[in-house]
Amino acid sequence: MKDFLFLHLRDLPYFRALLRSVESSFYQDLPLPAPVYDVGCGDGHFASLTFDSKIDVGLDPWHGPIHEAKKFGAYKALVEADGAASPFPNEYFASGFSNSVLEHIPHIDAVLKETARVLKQGAPFYFCVPNSAYLSELSISKVLGKRYTEWFRVISRTQHADNPDVWGARLERAGFEVVRWWHYFPPASLRVLEWGHYFGVPSLFARILTGKWIVARTYWNLWLTKKYLERYASTQPAENGTYTFYIARKR
Repeated sequence: MKDFLFLHLRDLPYFRALLRSVESSFYQDLPLPAPVYDVGCGDGHFASLTFDSKIDVGLDPWHGPIHEAKKFGAYKALVEADGAASPFPNEYFASGFSNSVLEHIPHIDAVLKETARVLKQGAPFYFCVPNSAYLSELSISKVLGKRYTEWFRVISRTQHADNPDVWGARLERAGFEVVRWWHYFPPASLRVLEWGHYFGVPSLFARILTGKWIVARTYWNLWLTKKYLERYASTQPAENGTYTFYIARKR
């Protein structure tokens, strides 16, 4: 398997690289029959590292990121559109995924329903989202309380931090059935991510000044960070995990 932690560290602030490296590993043994639909492809970086073959369609409503995605070459086609108004016909795609995107969408029910519409019957749909522990396990919340929790929810643009029973009901209404789910990213890993928002400020300045999060992308520059993060980059299911990965199927 690829060294996803190092690959993501070359291009992202370390806290984002930590989470994305875990998620990249989950897709390696999952079937993705073509044509494949990526709901919320963003800048295309995740897909470019995670998949060896090009994804058929990446869809995203944001103008800047989707045009940035062109440079990664991870998609055969990129479409700028809202996930609740997909320009594709019924049952067009044979599989779909949405990686750490659905938690940010206010009109989530409409997006899920539209995603189900464009997927073929029986098509798999994979996605991952934070669950309720994402907010309850924040380290600084234990000192500053609910105000900090709400502030962190806002800065991470998290509209939905829900458990499997809530997502199961949403998926059922939209036309999916849940095949399997598992929690991952335990509280210790979450807290590394949490503090990374603050320790990662130098990367923000680098991005502003150079257009890159990481200026020196070499192994020697990143090996110590990688060494530290490896203990938190477990791909094993965790009963107390703060994120949940779902395998659903279009009914």
